[in-house]
Amino acid sequence: MKTGSEILAVLEYMEKEKGIPRGDMIQTIAEAIRSAALKSINAGYDIRIEINPKTGHLRAWAILEVVDSVSDPQAQIHVSKAKEFDPNVGVNELIEKEIDPAFLGRIAAQGARQAITQGIRHFEREKLYEDFKHSIGDIVGGVVRHQDAGNIYVEMGKAEAILPYRERIPGEEYIPGDRIRCLLLKIEQTSHGPDIILSRSHGRFVRRLLEIEVTEIADGTVEIYAMAREPGYRTKVAVYSSDPKVDAVGSCVGTRGVRIRSIVKELGGEKIDVIRYSDDPVAFLQEAIHPAIPRNVQVDEASRQISFEVNEDDLAIAIGKRGLNARLTSRIMNWKLDIKKAESEKEKNLNRKIQQAKAGLNNIPGISDGLAQRLVACGFTDIDVFDGVAQEDLEDAGFSSEEACLILENIKNIKKN
Repeated sequence: MKTGSEILAVLEYMEKEKGIPRGDMIQTIAEAIRSAALKSINAGYDIRIEINPKTGHLRAWAILEVVDSVSDPQAQIHVSKAKEFDPNVGVNELIEKEIDPAFLGRIAAQGARQAITQGIRHFEREKLYEDFKHSIGDIVGGVVRHQDAGNIYVEMGKAEAILPYRERIPGEEYIPGDRIRCLLLKIEQTSHGPDIILSRSHGRFVRRLLEIEVTEIADGTVEIYAMAREPGYRTKVAVYSSDPKVDAVGSCVGTRGVRIRSIVKELGGEKIDVIRYSDDPVAFLQEAIHPAIPRNVQVDEASRQISFEVNEDDLAIAIGKRGLNARLTSRIMNWKLDIKKAESEKEKNLNRKIQQAKAGLNNIPGISDGLAQRLVACGFTDIDVFDGVAQEDLEDAGFSSEEACLILENIKNIKKN
């Protein structure tokens, strides 16, 4: 059984280091000893445990039933014997008889130690959860202590938190002693107690940074409509204000970009695109896909798809590296995008001439649309081009002998007329 000094040491440590009130720990230890003693082979009676909060000294009493004929010495006491402790006690009443705590036995002591350990863990879990439950979704700071299997362990006061590998920003590295800011993502209850889970890759991390940095967002003057993020690469943030006098984008960027630069620095250089939200999908697209300029925009409300063209020079910008810009634009708008390269004027003129030539050949009896298209592709754009063309020339161009005869015969008939 723990001595008074041992119990006092436990009480002081838990109170000072873990923040667990001494009264709560005394109640837990006393109940643990009592429960262990009741299961011990040395105790067949109920007991009461008392621990002095100043000294840690433990006292124990056996609770016995007063009877005039004892049938169970472990739980009963004869009335004559009971009156030695309390002259006023009567039969069928209960009396407390102080016992030596050592009498509770080795098994009770072992069980008590286990129960106390479990009780301490329970208090630690409850205390940890109470201390941090109101910070879930907020940004917290700490010091990197060590890494294990890609996970970073962060000291936050008296608690240790985990920044899992999956919640890290790609490319970021930390060494012990580095200060770090993260989003407190959640508190997971595990068999060994609660785990504080941090994140730097979650979209809410950027949102909270904006709320901290931009007073207009914090006070509700500017609101964030939507966000789309690829951690470590780029984030798009759509903002708006119901106050026409407030420039939502300018508020977020700050004078000479000072506000957004602070956030970019915290994110290790991740690009932040702050765009103006519009409930008009075409106007929203123009903001979201900038600096590319969408042309010939077609909106399909039923399937929530927007089809548009961009100039050849803008195509790579609109799509982005590995499709990043198009993907983020689609996510922040919540629309599917169909991006095509717009035809240049030269291409338009060429296509127009090809269509005109094909239409002209289509008017020749016996020349089908498919045959006319193949002829135009080979450079036969009008009747005059066929002057001096022999059957072998058409066969060399890929036409069968039957097709070559048919073409030349029909051209010949047209020229006669």
